[in-house]
Amino acid sequence: MEQILIPSKRAELLGKDKALKDLAKKVGCKLSISDENKVSIEGEPYAEYNAKNVIQAFGRGFDLNTAFKLLSEDYFFEYINLKDTFRNREQMLRMKARIIGEQGRAKGHMESVSNASICVYGSTVSLIGTIDEINVAKAALAVLINGGTHKTAYMVMDKEKQKLMER
Repeated sequence: MEQILIPSKRAELLGKDKALKDLAKKVGCKLSISDENKVSIEGEPYAEYNAKNVIQAFGRGFDLNTAFKLLSEDYFFEYINLKDTFRNREQMLRMKARIIGEQGRAKGHMESVSNASICVYGSTVSLIGTIDEINVAKAALAVLINGGTHKTAYMVMDKEKQKLMER
């Protein structure tokens, strides 16, 4: 049996309607949510592992349909905790705004070039995609997090994608 803690707002969404039942059916496990926002997962080890990945991605802000991509062996979930880099709340908020961009354009551009799904939620930036897609998106995110311009981030991302296409 596995347990995973998710933010209360996400736990409320998961517990509403029939989302939890749909998720349980899709991953093949028994799922329940406690009052402390802990999701309990009970099933076969591999099914529990898949369920944990999907629930963790949902907890980090992805919708269930995007999180369900993780049921495929080709897709992975990765996140960057901005608290590890930025101790100051204002710096972290500014960085989240830079990653999202004006009206979501920066995030949208990174998603369209890399084909990875990106979600900025709480203090994390999360990614779902293949290893190559995640690496392309992470290249751009690293430039932005280290203070580079959007133009530089996009150039680095384009170069990274070009390397992958040449392989």
